[in-house]
Amino acid sequence: MLGGDAESAVARAKILARVIGTEFGFVGDRQSYDDPDNADLIRVIDRRRGLPVSLTILYVAAARRLGWAADALNTPGHVVARIGSETEPVLIDPFDGGAMLDAERFAALLRAVLGPDTAPRPEHLTAMSNRSVLVRLLMNQASRAERGGNPGRALTLYQRMTVIAPSNAHAWWEHARLQLNTGDVEAARSSLSAMLEVTREPELRMHACAALDALSRRR
Repeated sequence: MLGGDAESAVARAKILARVIGTEFGFVGDRQSYDDPDNADLIRVIDRRRGLPVSLTILYVAAARRLGWAADALNTPGHVVARIGSETEPVLIDPFDGGAMLDAERFAALLRAVLGPDTAPRPEHLTAMSNRSVLVRLLMNQASRAERGGNPGRALTLYQRMTVIAPSNAHAWWEHARLQLNTGDVEAARSSLSAMLEVTREPELRMHACAALDALSRRR
């Protein structure tokens, strides 16, 4: 028997799926998953197709506008939404039209992304801040821009990430890498130095220091 909070979360999840997924037809773009439009919220709204993260943003925004508890979860490779409280949540997959994810389906989703031996862990259910969700969306846009042969666009997006989330070491690293690819050594050096300022993770600091040493030898 579900508790009152869980019943309410189930009802709200069904409403979101019916309105956004069924009535308005928002669903994941399986045919052209890597299309850059899938990570552009304006184009997602126009086309009613998108990536897991972009569609989850719409679901969470709609739920919060109604005063409901909702979060985007930092699920590897496939963002999903949590409706309701942390203690009695309902997980839904906006990419699949808002389908509810029980424990078995959530585990299958993780195995599809991380491998057959993967078991759900608490970090797979961590709620992202609004800033973290935006960074993840920009990461998607940047990676698709670079794969599509537009490194200038990717560089602009990583620069935006360093402004929006200056403590994100990965954004600084990618920013430096693309700056170096354009031959802007001084800018790359500045980005790597900024990376050292924001991270205390030993491996990341080692990579940044090694890159700075290599740049110094190029003088």
